[in-house]
Amino acid sequence: MIHVEPSGQACGASVTGIDLSKPLAPQDVADIRAAWLKHHVLAFPDQKMSDDDLERFTIAFGGFGDDPFIAPIPGRSHIIAVQRKADETAALFAENWHSDWSFQARPPAGTCLYGITIPPVGGDTLFANQHAALYAMPGEMRAKLEGKMAIHSAVKAYAPDGQYGARDTGRSMDIRPSADARKTQLHPLIRKHPETGREGLFSCFGYIIGIEGMPEEESTPLLLQLYQWQSREAFQYRHKWQPDMLLMWDNRSVLHAATGGYAGHDRVLHRTTIAASP
Repeated sequence: MIHVEPSGQACGASVTGIDLSKPLAPQDVADIRAAWLKHHVLAFPDQKMSDDDLERFTIAFGGFGDDPFIAPIPGRSHIIAVQRKADETAALFAENWHSDWSFQARPPAGTCLYGITIPPVGGDTLFANQHAALYAMPGEMRAKLEGKMAIHSAVKAYAPDGQYGARDTGRSMDIRPSADARKTQLHPLIRKHPETGREGLFSCFGYIIGIEGMPEEESTPLLLQLYQWQSREAFQYRHKWQPDMLLMWDNRSVLHAATGGYAGHDRVLHRTTIAASP
């Protein structure tokens, strides 16, 4: 039986008592899913996992989502290497708050990240609970968001002239910018979680480039105000990495952001994406 230890922060829990290098029994899957929906971020320490194990775990929780703009590792179709070399000087990858691939028509339910080479310092991943952020929001601010549809796009990040475009050099990650990043997709700013029914904020400034029917001079200040609110420390969980640790999080419930502080050290993690719920 698994043991779930809450982080004591705004979300997150550690899960022990299970070996993820072996196939999961149906009850294990059900127990992990229940903990995931409750705590939004689960850490599994001391797991010796191969890429096959990582893929099998991902399939158990909904199958593979589509990962655009980043090439998979050789020999795999669904595993991305999130990596940085010790002497790398490119800007830190994914250091802005976001929900993975929120610009897709059916954004992924979750993300799995497995720690292979973990520096002895730095590299924490931050999470922000978007259910808590909505529940704590002043009524006047929430009223500005009710019923609004956000315009999502990857243009700022993955277009040829975006953050990871032609000007982004010296990076060890295999990022593939594309004009496809200019496409847009609408999602509600406030929506119900498809499995739990809990209301929460979805995604944030960065992948959200505007609000449907609202002039840019009105939407941008509102989105920046929202960004500052939804990433407040009161809603955060700071995850500290260990080698051989698997992390899974719910993109429908949390934002996340990378942090640095490990210059001079290599860092390698393998990532898969859990497809949206049917």
